[in-house]
Amino acid sequence: MAAAVRIFLLVLLLLGPGGWGQAEPPRDSLREELVITPLPSGDVAATFQFRTRWDSELQREWVSHYRLFPKALGQLISKYSLRELHLSLTQGFWRTRYWGTPFLQAPSGAELWAWFQETVTDVDESWKELSNVLSGIFCASLNFIDSTNTVTPTASFKPLGLANGTDHSFLRYAVLPREVVCTENLTPWKKLLPCSSKAGLSVLLKADRLFHTSYHSQAVHIRPVCRNARCTSVSWELRQTLSVVFDAFVTGQGKKDWSLFRMFSRTLTEPCPLALESRVYVDITSYGQDNETLEVYPPPLTTYQDVILGTRKTYAVYDLLDAAVVSNSRSLNIQLKWKRPPENEAPPVPFLYAQRYVSGYGLQSGELSTLLYNTHPYRAFPVLLLDSVPWYLRLYVHTLTITSKGKENKPSERSPQPAPPPPLPLHVPQHLSSQGYIHYQPAQDRMQPHLLEMLIQLPANSITKVSIQFERALLKWTEYTPDPNHGFYVSPSVLSALVPSVVAAKPGDWEESPLFNSLFPVSDSSSYFVRLYTEPLLVSLPTPDFSMPYNVVCLTCTVVAVCYGSFYNLLTRTFQIEEPRKGGLAKRLANLVRRARGVPPL
Repeated sequence: MAAAVRIFLLVLLLLGPGGWGQAEPPRDSLREELVITPLPSGDVAATFQFRTRWDSELQREWVSHYRLFPKALGQLISKYSLRELHLSLTQGFWRTRYWGTPFLQAPSGAELWAWFQETVTDVDESWKELSNVLSGIFCASLNFIDSTNTVTPTASFKPLGLANGTDHSFLRYAVLPREVVCTENLTPWKKLLPCSSKAGLSVLLKADRLFHTSYHSQAVHIRPVCRNARCTSVSWELRQTLSVVFDAFVTGQGKKDWSLFRMFSRTLTEPCPLALESRVYVDITSYGQDNETLEVYPPPLTTYQDVILGTRKTYAVYDLLDAAVVSNSRSLNIQLKWKRPPENEAPPVPFLYAQRYVSGYGLQSGELSTLLYNTHPYRAFPVLLLDSVPWYLRLYVHTLTITSKGKENKPSERSPQPAPPPPLPLHVPQHLSSQGYIHYQPAQDRMQPHLLEMLIQLPANSITKVSIQFERALLKWTEYTPDPNHGFYVSPSVLSALVPSVVAAKPGDWEESPLFNSLFPVSDSSSYFVRLYTEPLLVSLPTPDFSMPYNVVCLTCTVVAVCYGSFYNLLTRTFQIEEPRKGGLAKRLANLVRRARGVPPL
């Protein structure tokens, strides 16, 4: 009995002063938010962000219990020694010229890029296994990622989280422009949310409404972040983002007024019980002199003002954790009405946007052209351009030309920081490589694609054209797709730049700021970082007439069947002489009738 008492006292001592009531605080947290932005074109953009932060070092600690952080992704980080992982599945194209600069743009199709730890010995093998595993998790065709569409950028994709080194040999990047996004990709994405689609903002994620839009993009971003201000320890952050653009004329039946129920066919009733923060932001910024352009109902209790993407914005804030927001009607249906037509306003034009197209005639040669627009009236800034071209488009690098305002524009002499420019290959044009930063990696047939990176200085209020000629290769007949006449897709160009701000931004608390303003923290008050993508291209290749084998087979089989069948019948048929038989009962009856009529018998 005394031994049992001593054990009980020892257990109480180990539990601490709080005894049995003392519980370890949770090491993970969840924040969710929805940003609704009326676009200058009259459409409405909705951006969901769900951030799960876990105060754990997955690669150093042995973790067996997962609470909010998805176990499938946590084991993925530990097994493949990932430093960062970024995956996006997009249907449609974000029109920067008419919709403005997005919070985080993604290319059409599937995009995957990852940083591996320096302890990984075979990066290519880990990359291949990682893409196959992600293909099964998200029900996507990521298993088609191989060496023919994978590149290793040297300057365009820096780590978004904590990074001790920038050895780009541990970076892999791939795009599948032909990937089609549908409900089978949305379902596993929603299952990674702590509340799934049962409570909180995720109840608005109704598949039939999300895919009835002009633009749909869902993404997963995993990166290590600092746990405290001194960054003495590391936490893992998982961001699940979903962006859609609704056509206001379709959803609003010809009107630009909108509401949550009109867009999503649902309203908000309660926050996710596991979330520490659940908010809805509505952009009520007016670009005209009259600030009473928009009317939001119900009236917001608070507003938020900050410099977002270089422009001062005003947002109406609805906190779902505030009982006064939902308790009045037990549901929140935010509505926005225009007091006067928004066509009278002049929304700001983005300082940077781009277009890409293919030109030429015939099926032998062509030209890839990229137009870079700098609409700033008096400031020039550099842009880092990345192009990944399939191997079956054989580039003539000596034809690479860059022109701005009718003059030759050499790549900038400033190299991207912090990584120094890599040594230039000998086949890079001398007039471009003598002073500027340019990196070109030639393609190998059926092995790897072309990779071209350049740092280009865009003059103020100018259009810069980057063009290069190519020759189409003739594929093997087994390498064509089932619909070869549809064409072959070329990955979009990637633009990374620090764009000048209209209003100087003040660096704030990264943890206290909204999620849409904390993916790229502001380090310079005079500029902000953006990453934009151009349209994917559709190129026709020399295609043989695949109907000819069918015609030859049909003709050959017909000739063989006729000839062989005739000879076979002659060789196997037995001929016999049949003796004439006397008539039967029918013939005798017929003769009787003929005699009665006076006709000779048969």
